[in-house]
Order: sequence, then C-alpha cells, then structure tokens
Amino acid sequence: MESWQRQLRFDPIPAFLSSGDETLQYFVRRDLLEEGVGPICRLWQLPEAQKILKKQQPDGSWDRSVSKKKHKDINYNLIETWKQFRFLIEKYGFNREDPSTGRAAEFLFSCQTEDGDIRGFIANQYAIYYTGAIMSLLIKAGYEDDLRIEKGFQWLLSMRQDDMGWSGPIITHDFDRETMYRLTSQYAEPVEPDRSRPFSHNWTGMVLRAFAAHSKYRMSEAAKIAAKLLKSRFFQPDCYTSY
Repeated sequence: MESWQRQLRFDPIPAFLSSGDETLQYFVRRDLLEEGVGPICRLWQLPEAQKILKKQQPDGSWDRSVSKKKHKDINYNLIETWKQFRFLIEKYGFNREDPSTGRAAEFLFSCQTEDGDIRGFIANQYAIYYTGAIMSLLIKAGYEDDLRIEKGFQWLLSMRQDDMGWSGPIITHDFDRETMYRLTSQYAEPVEPDRSRPFSHNWTGMVLRAFAAHSKYRMSEAAKIAAKLLKSRFFQPDCYTSY
C-alpha cells in the first residue's frame, strides 16, 4: 500500500478499478499505482473521444450553435473550443502528437493578442482567468516551450494586483449592471484594473492552473506568493462574488 493510501480511512482504488470507465482505470493504474499501461493514444480511439473530434471544424475550432450566438463581438467558437479542448486534454490525455489537437491548439493561439492574452470570451475585455486556464491546457498538450506560452506568462505577470494575486480587471471597478453588460458584450477598449483592489481567489485559482502545469513557472516566486494568497481564502467568500 502506498503512503498516501495509508492516510485515508477508505481505499478508493478498488472502486476506481471496478468503475468500468476505461479512462479512469488508465490514469489510476498509471498515476496512482505506477503500472505500465501502454501508450495514451489508445484512449484517443474511444467512441466518446471520437464523437468530440467529429464536430471539429477545419480551422481546428468547435462551432457554437447559431441560436447561442447573441453578440457579434464575443468569440463563441473560442468558448466552445475551450470547452471541448478541456475534455480532450484532461479526460483523454490528448497531446500535440495528434493532428486534431495541433489544429485546436493553433486555433486557440490565433486568439492570442500581441500583448499575450487570449481575448474574445467577454468581447474585447481582458479575460485573465480564461487565459490562464487555456494556457494550462496548451502546456499539458505539449506546448510548454512554445514562445507564445512564454508571452502569455509575461502578460499574466504584468496583470497582477498590488497584492500579487489576480482579479478580473473589469470587476475591480464599480460599474452599474448596464455598463458591465455593454462592456462584456460589445467591442470596447479593455478596462485596466484598479490594482489597489484585492485579488479574487476565483480568478487567481484559474490563473494558477497555468503555473502549476509548467515545469519552470510552477516553482517561481510569483506562483508561491499567489498560492499562499489562495490558501488564505479557504472556505471564504470571494471579494467580488458570492462564490
């Protein structure tokens, strides 16, 4: 029995292995039991994974149904691609060795601005949290050493609050509901953050996904500081939402 198992009142391994979920069994055997399980690509052929791939567009994206595209300045295909890319990377272990993953990655990178952020989720406003979340997936897919990932990290570091955490720039201002809706659904110049406001632990947690996935940045001082901030908020409401 592994040391981590001895700390638990209930050993979850038997339940995992009897679940009938081939992907779960694969990762349990590989990551928890450290068994030889063969190449990850066998998961890519599972019917559930192939069902996702069948809906991929030639440009690497996934299309959002027209009925859900309410605002022309929101990149709905970016939103849908992020959702489907998460399943491929996190659940089935896809990486850039698969051509469809490469196409999806290039589509996501095509939404990166010159500054380094991924933009289009909330019209032209900065989406610091989504940038971090997408970068974490791209790193796991094999793009850790890509210069575009480095540009993304430099942008994230430049967007910290004074307390060295992150927040959504737009929520650091007291806009009324109508203004907030307009800024996040129609084209407007990005709102710069009020850096004196405290960090959001929801947004900081999403940004830290990128740092945690990267072999160098996970050990950085910036990551350690942000992690301590996040730890200080366990079981507390966020500064900006009811979450």
